[in-house]
Amino acid sequence: MIEHKAPHANGASGANGAGRYQSDKVRVAIIGVGNCASAFVQGVHYYRDANPAERVPGLMHVDLGGYHVRDIEFTAAFDIDRSKVGKDLGQAIWAGENNTVEFAKVPKRIGVPVHRGMTHDGLGKYLSQKITKAPGETADIVSILRDTHTDVVVSYLPVGSEQATKWYVEQVLEAGCGFVNCIPVFIAREPYWDRRFKAARLPIVGDDIKSQVGATIVHRTLARLLADRGVKMLRTSQLNVGGNMDFYNMLERERLESKKISKTNAVTSIMDEELPAQDVYIGPSDYVPWLTDRKWAHIRVEGQAFGDVPLNIELKLEVWDSPNSAGIVIDAVRCCKLALNHGVGGQLDGPSSYLMKSPQNQRPDDQARADTEKFIARYARKGAAPARRRAAGAAAASRSK
Repeated sequence: MIEHKAPHANGASGANGAGRYQSDKVRVAIIGVGNCASAFVQGVHYYRDANPAERVPGLMHVDLGGYHVRDIEFTAAFDIDRSKVGKDLGQAIWAGENNTVEFAKVPKRIGVPVHRGMTHDGLGKYLSQKITKAPGETADIVSILRDTHTDVVVSYLPVGSEQATKWYVEQVLEAGCGFVNCIPVFIAREPYWDRRFKAARLPIVGDDIKSQVGATIVHRTLARLLADRGVKMLRTSQLNVGGNMDFYNMLERERLESKKISKTNAVTSIMDEELPAQDVYIGPSDYVPWLTDRKWAHIRVEGQAFGDVPLNIELKLEVWDSPNSAGIVIDAVRCCKLALNHGVGGQLDGPSSYLMKSPQNQRPDDQARADTEKFIARYARKGAAPARRRAAGAAAASRSK
C-alpha cells in the first residue's frame, strides 16, 4: 500500500519536493470531460502497446524520459454536465455534446468516476443552452486529488473560464499536483502564478495547447518562412470554423479576449517586424454544427517580395480538432512528471514553449523542441536510455533476428 504523505505549505510534498507518492506511473486527473478529454483518454489506450523504437504520429517519444504512454493512469475527472457527472470516465467521454471521432476502443468502465466540479464562469451564455448543470454541491477537489495520489491535473475548461481556472489552480496547489493548462487563461506565463508554483516546487506547462499541426503552428511556420526568405509581410488573417462545443462557446465574443491574444501572439512573436494591429486578424470565427469536431482553418498571408512585387499565400487546413491536441497533452503530462520527480517547480520553459501557444518565452519551434529534448534528457528517470539510443538498439536487435 502506498503511504499517503501530507503536503507541505503551498502544496509542496515530501522532504525535497520530489514526486508526490510514487515514480512508476504518471497519475492524471482531468478537469472538463469534453472532446479533448475523450481524445486524450483514447490516445492513451490506442498507444499503450506502441513500440518505443518506432515513431508515433503526434508524440515526441513513445517512451519519454522513462515513461511509456501506458504509464499514464487516470485517477479522477471533474465536470458540471448532468449527462457526465456520476458516470465512469470510460462512458462520460461519449456523453452529452461530445462528438469527436472514435479511433480507439475504451472500456466503458475504467474505474474513474466523474465528480461534480465547480461552475464559476465555466458555463457561458451559449453553453448553458446545451448543457444542464448536475445537481449537488461541488466535490472536495483537494481531497480527491490527494486520496487518488494524483500527480498531474489537466485543465480542459471552456475558453473564457477565467475565475473557474484560477479557482481550480488554487485547489491544484493545495493538493500538491503539477498542472497542464490547455486553455487560454494565462497562468503559467504570469509571474504571480509562476512564483506560486516555484515556491510549492510544483511544475506547470502552459498556456493554451498548441496542436500537433493546427492553425497556429502552420501560421507560425509560414510567418517564419517569409521572414527567413526576406519577404516583407504586410497583412495576415486566420479564420477558424468548427462544430464542437468549443466553437459554440466562442460565439459569445466576450469570452474570446484571451483566446485572440494567445493565438495572435503565437504568430506575431515569430515575425521579424511588428505589423499594425489592423493588419492582423487571428481568431475563431463561427460555429458550423455539421462539422462536428472537425475544424477548418483559412489562412491568408500578403507580402512583398523582390522588387516590391506582391506575394500572396492562401491555404485551408482541415483537422479533427481534439485528436490534434491529444498527443501534445500526453507529452506535457510526462514532462510534468519528470519535473515532479526532481522537485522542479514553476513553468517548464522548454516544454511550455514547444507544446503551448502562450509560454513565458516565445521562440522558433525548432529551438523549442531542442530545448524540450534537453529538458527530457536532463530529468529522465535513472537508467532510462535516451530515446534515439533505445530506438537504435531495438532496431539493431530486430535486424539480428
